[in-house]
Amino acid sequence: MRVDIGGCRLFFDVEGAKLRPDGPRMREVPTLLLLHGGPGADHSVFKPAYSPLANLVQVVYYDHRGDGRSDGRDDSAHWRLAQWGDDVKALCDALEIERPIVMGVSFGGYVAMSYALRHPDHPAKLVLCSTAASPSKQAIQVQAFTRLGGPEAGAAAKAFIEDPTPQAGLEFWRLCAPLYRRSPYNPDIDARTIWNPRLMAEFRRGERETMNFLSELPRIKCPTLVMVGEDDPMTPVPCAEEIVAALPPHLVRFERFAGAGHGIVADQPERFFAVLRSFIAA
Repeated sequence: MRVDIGGCRLFFDVEGAKLRPDGPRMREVPTLLLLHGGPGADHSVFKPAYSPLANLVQVVYYDHRGDGRSDGRDDSAHWRLAQWGDDVKALCDALEIERPIVMGVSFGGYVAMSYALRHPDHPAKLVLCSTAASPSKQAIQVQAFTRLGGPEAGAAAKAFIEDPTPQAGLEFWRLCAPLYRRSPYNPDIDARTIWNPRLMAEFRRGERETMNFLSELPRIKCPTLVMVGEDDPMTPVPCAEEIVAALPPHLVRFERFAGAGHGIVADQPERFFAVLRSFIAA
């Protein structure tokens, strides 16, 4: 399905009803809006892992502008965090979603922070998973990839982070993608993703290395859950720690996952969903 948010159509999908029969009434459940990573990927990475949440919330997936099945794949002038953040609000307006729980994973976390800072009264709750609020911590990332995959993986990570050329991207994906998680790597996830490599490269060369939300995060108004895997090589623990330190202390919940990498849901699914469910229900 697609929806026009004003000159751009975004692809979205839904699992679970918003209104559910409950005896003599229809009970309304919260909406969880999932913001995928990349950039240059799509929402399919969330499927089918997040489907069990549909018994608690209405789950809404979508592809960011320029990604997957959404419009804007060649419109690089709008590949900006401010635009992607505004797109979250515009999507909610178009679908009449009020007070969503917005969860951003990896790049989706950057978008979630942009949205929450630009529209601070809109989200009911925020979940920031395996993400960062400031420029890449390149030395820590390279060190982590080297520890997990050896010198060849460390060199591939360094080359890609410094200059994401197509050749660097291929080597990074070959040597480093399997290190994102501690559980067995599933190549089917990448195979079924609709990629936009140009968007990924342009963002990594540009706004990824200039963005910094840390000074603004104290303006967040809603409860926020921050989650990080202790073996995450791409957005390592210090990235999460500085987010937590910047958020209003009375609103933040911080969860670290031992034995988990960038893909916490794959590495520690039982605890991951227990934490997420308790935060949603609180």
